[in-house]
Amino acid sequence: MSLISGVQLVRRADGSVAQLHALGMLKDGGRWLAYGEIKTGGSRFGGICCYATEDFVHWRDLGCALPAGEPGGMTSPERIVERPRVLRCPANGLYVMYLHVDGEGDYRYAHVGTAVSERPEGPFRPLSTMRFGMNASRDIFAFQDQDGSGYLVSEDRDQGTHIYRLSRDYLSLVEDLVCLRGQDGHFGYESPILLHRGDWYYWFGSQLTGWDCNDNMVSVSRDLRGPWSPWKPVAPLGTQTYQSQCDAIVPLSEDPAMPCLYIGDRWRPDHLGESPLVTLPILINDGCVRLLWREQWNPEKGWR
Repeated sequence: MSLISGVQLVRRADGSVAQLHALGMLKDGGRWLAYGEIKTGGSRFGGICCYATEDFVHWRDLGCALPAGEPGGMTSPERIVERPRVLRCPANGLYVMYLHVDGEGDYRYAHVGTAVSERPEGPFRPLSTMRFGMNASRDIFAFQDQDGSGYLVSEDRDQGTHIYRLSRDYLSLVEDLVCLRGQDGHFGYESPILLHRGDWYYWFGSQLTGWDCNDNMVSVSRDLRGPWSPWKPVAPLGTQTYQSQCDAIVPLSEDPAMPCLYIGDRWRPDHLGESPLVTLPILINDGCVRLLWREQWNPEKGWR
């Protein structure tokens, strides 16, 4: 088993930086697929790429899963389109990609975008955008529970962060299960993650500090509808989540004593396309969470 570095700047075969920014993960047989924002042109939409890995050290470029589209459309290169997340719908076998879709130069549009494909690596076909009622939607996370039900976690600056239940075909938001504000009670948390491990659900999020890192937080519950515990820091206070913003948490083993893989962005605002990944062991067991700093670590031997 290859050692995983605590911080890695993944490169393609030609030496250029792999565009694995704000990535979403999907298990596909014996491999994991990563969907990342292409940031080589800055903060505007450059497309969504897809990479495959079995060990989170070696990554294969599978090409562009969703290219930038025509001006004025959902995937216009002038838009802000972020946080790609993909689920496979059990009802029809289609792969559905969810995106935070915003306006051309501002964050007033605040919708969820959808795209579909028959193959997990794409290409994905853009469908439409949506909101639940009048609720704004910015950073998102797509979650599939053990019974196949789909959910979307969505940050709404005015109300908090929501967990919505998806329709049977995964293309509509049909119920607002719960909405939480952050620890200070003013806003919800962005870059959300939802994980089910053992008897507990774990809800992770980043505070709203723009490109600057902060102490990411976690809340836990035995039921998606709550009650949810008070928010607590994921890593020691002041470490700013080891200079990262959470993207994904990957279970590497069903053994609760073994760590999961935490993946976060270490943003470089002046060079977004060269922002590295922070890939660290995170202990998640019986309602408790602890993110550990390691220069390198062996996932087969836990965090050592």
